Amino acid sequence: MAYKITGKAGYSPQIGHLVSMMDYARETTLNAVHGLTTKQLDYLPGNNSNTIGALLFHMAAMEFGFQIELFEGREPNQQEMKDWGAAYSLGNQGREEIRGYPLDYYLDKLEKVRHRTLAEFKKHNDDWLYQSRQWDGHSSNNYFIWFHVMEDEINHRGQIRIQRKLVE
Repeated sequence: MAYKITGKAGYSPQIGHLVSMMDYARETTLNAVHGLTTKQLDYLPGNNSNTIGALLFHMAAMEFGFQIELFEGREPNQQEMKDWGAAYSLGNQGREEIRGYPLDYYLDKLEKVRHRTLAEFKKHNDDWLYQSRQWDGHSSNNYFIWFHVMEDEINHRGQIRIQRKLVE
């Protein structure tokens, strides 16, 4: 792996740079969880904490939610909320529902969601990336929202690294 932000074949210049950054963030996340057991993934360091498994599922859920919003122009439907809601919001629901899965379960979710993001990015250009929109009550653009997806992953990867030290 090169430590450079570069363009990527098949993407407009700025989207390629974003993909380059997202690839690096994902690679380091995968390295942080490599080899974890189900018991380690389910470790809960405190009553108000989240497990490593829940944090991984949350990363996929965040990206999935923004796919729906930005690529389809809609809110998640009832079935999607049933499938992804605990991972999206975490908290008590996440602590109760997200447990007992092996690492491959979470990695598969991350991979499938990312695969769609990358395919959709190929259909868009830099003008779309800079398209203004309202998000969370603020003026935003698609670039910032995808930056936020990456920043959320990086933030939770830091939590994962700390928790991994507690369970090893």
